[in-house]
Amino acid sequence: MDEDLVSSLTRQVKEEVIGNYLLERRLIELQIEHLNSMAGGAMKQAQAVGLRLARISSLMIEPEMQRRLDEMLGIEPSCFWNACLNVKFRGQVRFIWARALTKNAKFRKLVLESYSRLYSRMKQYEEMYAQILNECSAVNRNIESFQKNFDILCIVNFLKGLDTQGIERKKILGENFTAQEMAALDQNLYIGPVSVEKLNIAVPLHLPAPDSIRGKLYVLADEVFARYPEKVRKILI
Repeated sequence: MDEDLVSSLTRQVKEEVIGNYLLERRLIELQIEHLNSMAGGAMKQAQAVGLRLARISSLMIEPEMQRRLDEMLGIEPSCFWNACLNVKFRGQVRFIWARALTKNAKFRKLVLESYSRLYSRMKQYEEMYAQILNECSAVNRNIESFQKNFDILCIVNFLKGLDTQGIERKKILGENFTAQEMAALDQNLYIGPVSVEKLNIAVPLHLPAPDSIRGKLYVLADEVFARYPEKVRKILI
């Protein structure tokens, strides 16, 4: 066969192999970028939920009652949500109108409505978090398939074997790669699996439904009102 034809076919095969590798790799990178974008949106949503948590925490007036609320909602000291408890929320969330015949009853309604809005926001965030978990699984399946189909060392060795002229191998593929250089190449091009932990987003709280916790919230609201009546009245003005 004509040497120029062999060289041309060899180059076409190389370009196709490398092209397929780069295309599939770019698709994986785009999926990871999309996942990171979803994670950024989730953290903004988590911060919005945190404002609702800060609002109901402020209704507890003092740290002792706030700790009672934390225990009721299962908020661990080291979790993201604990850091939200004292965030400034005024002006960043909608005002709650509560109407009742007495101040105590009005405060009860205010606490329950604050919790209801927190619960609703947390459920929305929980759905977003579940979508990210599903996306992580899908991306990892694609990464695993990519790694199986495109072993970079096998590709390099295959392409080197196609060359008929040693000088071309040295120019294009580096026939004189050392074992250490080949290992470094493989490591640098390796795409590791993604995980929700690496995305650094908050795990949602699994809050009880408002109806199931209504009685406990009323008891807590009554105790806060009994202990700090003047401070509660200032909130209700």
